[in-house]
Amino acid sequence: MGLSESPYRTSHAIARALQSSGYRIFPVNPNLTGPVLGEEPYATVEEIPERVDIVDVFRRSEKVAPVARDAVAAGAKVLWLQSGVINEEAAEYAEEHGLTVVMDRCIKVDHAMLVRR
Repeated sequence: MGLSESPYRTSHAIARALQSSGYRIFPVNPNLTGPVLGEEPYATVEEIPERVDIVDVFRRSEKVAPVARDAVAAGAKVLWLQSGVINEEAAEYAEEHGLTVVMDRCIKVDHAMLVRR
């Protein structure tokens, strides 16, 4: 959530890296008007017509609660809050609804460490 169309933004670089590793990404940002990284954008996670495994969040900490509700409504499995993003209330809500929550960690860094092993 919060993918930018700008290749200079962290969200774009991380999505591109995950996509190049074989993961399917779904750009979610209500401000996007056209494809990003070859994928059509969505305003919310719930609008995505396929099941989403991980909702990777690039929003300020205080903006995460609606994203957690969206992830739950979409039936996602994991709510991943990127480095510097911490929201205990949103994490608690997501966990109460069965999602695994990761906070304040970069998915690209963790993926790179796991792949190297």
